[in-house]
Amino acid sequence: MHLVRHLDDMPFDSLRRGSVVTIGAYDGLHLGHQQLLDRVIAASKARGLPAIVMSFEPTPKEFFGKDSPPARLMRFREKYDALASRGIDLFYCPRFDGQMRDISADDFLRRIMIHGLCARHVVVGDDFQFARRREGTIEHLQRASVALKYDVERVASIVVDGVRVSSTAVREALWSGEMQQASALLGRAYSMSGKIVRGENVGRSLGYPTANVDLRRRQSPVMGIFAARVRGLAGGTRDAVASVGTRPTFDGTKPILEVHIFDFDEDIYGEYIHVDFIARLRGQEKYARIEDLVAQMHRDADNAKAALAAAAA
Repeated sequence: MHLVRHLDDMPFDSLRRGSVVTIGAYDGLHLGHQQLLDRVIAASKARGLPAIVMSFEPTPKEFFGKDSPPARLMRFREKYDALASRGIDLFYCPRFDGQMRDISADDFLRRIMIHGLCARHVVVGDDFQFARRREGTIEHLQRASVALKYDVERVASIVVDGVRVSSTAVREALWSGEMQQASALLGRAYSMSGKIVRGENVGRSLGYPTANVDLRRRQSPVMGIFAARVRGLAGGTRDAVASVGTRPTFDGTKPILEVHIFDFDEDIYGEYIHVDFIARLRGQEKYARIEDLVAQMHRDADNAKAALAAAAA
């Protein structure tokens, strides 16, 4: 998949005949996103045109909510890998800044969609809005399609157990610890990925060596202790107990993902892993005595094993 951050770098030779385009944050790649991408790929194959996803970095919500942006469900690399795995040909991800904020709907369509992306078929969700003050609507997109010579495909939302699938709904489920609900909206277990970094060996000193993953996020969509599975290591998927938090017992301030892999003691620093969150066991707590923390860690490990066995049954 080709990544383009600036319109000047667009591979126009490969877009001469046009393209199939969809636009959105695509944070989390939930069932609704997956449906949109399926339609993009189908239209791309039917027309023999490249499939393009346009998104933004930072996201518009992050730009407008600088002080308290919503927690990202996916880091940029995770989003890139997910889009590439689904067969997208080109990922256009410009910077969302003041200029992008102020662009009118008509300019957005002419300058970016037509002259930049050579769009001939546009796939959007039924709540799609774009451009300055969200003045661009699906109706606007459809009205302009005749003059600008592109087709519009509108894809209906997906509803699961009475809940409209959205990134916001996934975040709410994760923050509430409703991991099964989040999995139902995502179509898979929620996961975080990252490279294992060296920590302070606190877990090892307490009898629970951990793989530490730098979240590289301002906010995490999950906090607490979880039954988890780890993918990406030699030997296949492994059961684990995971902690996402600031380690309050040790007066930490930066959220970190720590994973204790059961029956495992190998040097895996530098490895890139995927941690699937299966069940939330409890919230993070501060303990006055290290002995109390260790006793709770024993209980967490037992509870994680039980939760993973139940999930596999």
